[in-house]
Amino acid sequence: MIILAVESSCDETSVAIVEDGKKVLSHIVLSQIDIHAVYGGVVPEIASRNHVVHMTRVFERALKEANITEIDIDLVAVTEGPGLIGSLLTGINAATAFAFAHGKKIVGINHLVGHIYAANIDYDIKFPALALLISGGHTELIYMSDHMNFKLLGTTMDDAVGEAYDKVARTLGLPYPGGPVVDKLAQLGIDSYHLPRPFLDKKEFNFSFSGLKSAVINVVHNAHQKNEEIRINDMCASFQASVLDVIIEKTRLAAHAFSVNQIIVAGGVAANKGLRNRIHQEIPGYEIIMPKMEYCTDNAAMIGAAAYHHYLKKGALPNYLLGGTSTLSIED
Repeated sequence: MIILAVESSCDETSVAIVEDGKKVLSHIVLSQIDIHAVYGGVVPEIASRNHVVHMTRVFERALKEANITEIDIDLVAVTEGPGLIGSLLTGINAATAFAFAHGKKIVGINHLVGHIYAANIDYDIKFPALALLISGGHTELIYMSDHMNFKLLGTTMDDAVGEAYDKVARTLGLPYPGGPVVDKLAQLGIDSYHLPRPFLDKKEFNFSFSGLKSAVINVVHNAHQKNEEIRINDMCASFQASVLDVIIEKTRLAAHAFSVNQIIVAGGVAANKGLRNRIHQEIPGYEIIMPKMEYCTDNAAMIGAAAYHHYLKKGALPNYLLGGTSTLSIED
């Protein structure tokens, strides 16, 4: 089954051609990071307008690099949420128009499910599995008993982990996006600020990072009032140590409580080198899989990978029916 997949939930315009949910025939991602960096974050209206400008060109390039034509496509898949409304609508309209014009069926895919199935491109998910989904907008622990079967175990009570990284980076005067910069500087520092470990002592799987973010802001503010210098590398190392202590420990507890065979780490923050270095050492006895770096951030290949299993389980819609509210929720 050859699937044309579209992802436009935020500021990446992406189209991929994926065969049988595994073989990526082409994978085009047009990033808008440079456009939004001047604002310190994604501006929704600017993001959606840039999707409109570039979407057709990305479609054409994906088909050309896969060396196929529209006739060869068996199914169209598109991210239907969650995400920025304007950006989502651009992708949905483009995918629906393509499906209608070429008589193809279409399936809407939850963006979070796509992140999980990014790991299935180069590995095989083994059930029961635990997914740690960490990104700019989400921090979740999800139990999977089978393909496309999800149970939400815990989520963030306030800031997502990626959001906290960006806000801490802004407080320290670091450029956007802040996550990769904080991760890089953390490797050069030591945990000397000893920040709190939020929710670590709670016997539950929810997360909270707002207090940790506030602790960093308070330390920086107090230092400025006293004309003291903030050791940037050490602050990054301290912040990251706190975040990873909480994430890794809660993942370990959930894996043990639900007797899983495998742990999946997915989402944009799965590219964090500190996390990748520590999690294998600190959660022994489990197979831990992560997507390649290129599939961690938003991309259409992950949507194509998820669409294959969604189609096998639930089928697809006629090309003229996609729209309305999301038909697949991670909480279901």
